[in-house]
Order: sequence, then C-alpha cells, then structure tokens
Amino acid sequence: MGGAAFNFRLNDEIELLRLVTVGSVDDGKSTLIGRLLVDTKGAFEDQLLAVTRKRGPASEAEVDLAMLTDGLQAEREQGITIDVAYRYFATARRKFIMADCPGHEQYTRNMVTGASTATAAIILIDARNGVMPQTRRHAHILALLRVRHLIAAINKMDLVDYDQGRFDAIAAELRDFCRRQGVEDLICIPISALKGDNVARRSEAMAWYEGATLLETLERLPAFDDVAQKPFRFPVQMVNRPQTPEHPDFRGFMGRIVSGSVSVGDPVVSLPSGRRSSVKEIVTFDGSLARAFAPMSVTLTLNDEIDVSRGDMLVRADQPPPRGERTVEIDLCWIGDEPLRPRATYIVKQTTNTLKARVEEIIHVTDIHTLEQKPAEAMEMNDLGRVRLRLQRPTSYDSYRDNRATGSLILIDAFTNNTVGAGMVV
Repeated sequence: MGGAAFNFRLNDEIELLRLVTVGSVDDGKSTLIGRLLVDTKGAFEDQLLAVTRKRGPASEAEVDLAMLTDGLQAEREQGITIDVAYRYFATARRKFIMADCPGHEQYTRNMVTGASTATAAIILIDARNGVMPQTRRHAHILALLRVRHLIAAINKMDLVDYDQGRFDAIAAELRDFCRRQGVEDLICIPISALKGDNVARRSEAMAWYEGATLLETLERLPAFDDVAQKPFRFPVQMVNRPQTPEHPDFRGFMGRIVSGSVSVGDPVVSLPSGRRSSVKEIVTFDGSLARAFAPMSVTLTLNDEIDVSRGDMLVRADQPPPRGERTVEIDLCWIGDEPLRPRATYIVKQTTNTLKARVEEIIHVTDIHTLEQKPAEAMEMNDLGRVRLRLQRPTSYDSYRDNRATGSLILIDAFTNNTVGAGMVV
C-alpha cells in the first residue's frame, strides 16, 4: 500500500502496464488469465503440456486454462484463488504485470494489496449472475484506490447464448454503480474466456459488439501515471554517512522520489521541521545527475547541515507543500480480525514514517449495495468507511486524490504486528 502506481517506458517501443484482476468466486478469473497467457504465448510449453495431459490430447481445446494459474495446491483443491499471484505476459506493443487477486470476501485484504499499485483493473462478471455483492465491493475499493481504468469483462457469454440484451443490462447496472462513485473510465466487454471470444480475437458469435477486444483495450490504455508532473515529494528512507577516508564529510539522504522532479540547486524544505536548504548533488549508483524524477531512487546532498532524519520528507520550496496536521480523515478498508473501535490505538505506516495513532471517530460505514453512509460503533472485517485519526505528531501528507504515495497509509496492530487497515487520506 502506498507505493506509487508507476509505469515506465522500457524502451522507445515497449511500455509496461500494471493490472489487477478481480471478481467473485467462479466468475472465471483464472480461466481468463490462462487464456491471455496462451493467446500471447506467455505460457511455457511444459506448462501447457502438464495441464493438457490431464484432459487428453495436446490440443488447445483440451487445455484446462485455470490450471495454468491456480498454482497453489489448496487453490486447485477448492477451485478458487486464495493469494495474490503476479503474472507476466507481453504483446508486440506492451508488457503487462497482472496481479491475480482472490475473489472470496474473506480475502479482500489480498485484493486491496494487489490493486494498490495498479493503473488498470479487470472486473470479471459471470453473465449468468450479473453484478454480485462482491462485484460492488471490488468496484467500490477500486474507486477508493483511484485505479484509473476499469474494464468490466462480462464473461461466460457462451452460457447465455451470446445475448446482447443480457450484456447491455449488466453493463448499464455497473455503469450506474460506478458513476455514483466518480469512476470516469469504465469499459464493458462481452467475452467468453473459455472459448476465447473477444479476448484476443473478435467473436463471430457476438457480431453485435463493435468495440475492441480485451487485449486490444489493454494495449491502448494510457500506461503512464503523471507522478513526475506532481509536486516533488521525497520521503527520506535513510541518512547515509559512510565516514570513510574517501568520503569523510559525506551526508546524503537516501530514498525514492515518489512524485515530481528535482534538480541541483532547487530550494527544498525538510518537513515537518520546516528547515530550508538547496540541493547540492543528486547521487546515484551510476554517478551524479543534474535532475532526477519519480520513480527514481537517489541520494540527495544539501548545501546546509540541517536536521533531516528517516521519516522526514523533502519537498521543493517553490511548490505547494503537503498538509501537516495531527488530525486526518481517511477512507478505510478494515481487514483486521478484530473490529476497529473508537479510542483504539494503532501503529500508522505512511511512506517511510512510522508513528502511533488513535481512532477518534468512525464517521460512517458504507453499505456497498446502496453506497449509503451509515453511522457505526465499530468496523468489522472487510467493512469500508471513513475514520478520523489523531496522529502522535504532525505528519506530512497529501490527499490520496492528489498523490497516491503520500496520501495512503496502513494501520498495524501493535500487539500482533498484523496489518489491519488500508487507508486513503480524504
């Protein structure tokens, strides 16, 4: 949680896009991913042979596509996806990293983890069942996480006789649900992952569909986030003082630029102290640079000996600063086994900063069916809602809408050390 969903150009022709696949149990995620791997030649021959042998002759029609992705023995036994698994495939135009997330409500925490760094999401929907509660839950979480592009792959169209009316009804219901949450980019595609209809090739059985196939859509989505265009944010991960004969006075601040850019000579401010200096040098393993930008990991040296420690944030003095109050409101996905209650204390991890926080108030819990916001005395596992926290000390953060890296945090149970909540600053 909290990592910027950066995508970057590998070279002049090939781009990388981070995806997440979600959906209810048995909506066909594993089959779809297996289909993508086969159609993009992303599955190894020995893998295909292994899953083909179980079904008969080595022809594509006999390949059990789900067996290519349900890697865990427990998953194969239950026929569901349990953990987040990352799949890699490529076309001539783009490379993809796909987080395959579990569909069962019990594993919502895994889904949040997989979606937190994604730029686009595929929501699987079984055409026979339509929009299910878990579909709404996933769509709501994706909206909260500001995943920019949602693709609803309405699957198993072969089992509803490729009925356009059925597709239109499901697409209309989902569009209405997403519109009420401010989702700007929702693309609905009728597919059959098992048959391959509209996945990599157009479906002859659905000639009424005039849009792009799923793979064409994935290739056309904008791959780049605009993190490099946002204000400069540099959470300090480590202070480097080697004190060697070669570098007796070196004092650099190591970390990853999570947004924006910085150049030698730029005026900077260390937060929360507010002390000012300017960039003396930008050091990397491959030598010094005149300019660096997100998501590069660099070491910065400053022209003044100001106090900067791990957890502090360097920002440019000539750009809008982050907020720095002790009280913060967050949209929270609660994934703890024990309920969250007011006055409880947790450890907050935000960028490189770790501190305690107390729950001041549960402002509301959201009904995922109606999006109604209801008052509540506690948040149970997988509840979504808004919470006000009182931080141990002033902390630098942006709203999640403005910056996914500095606007996100996780809550950790101090006794079990388990992550129990994922929050997005309002």
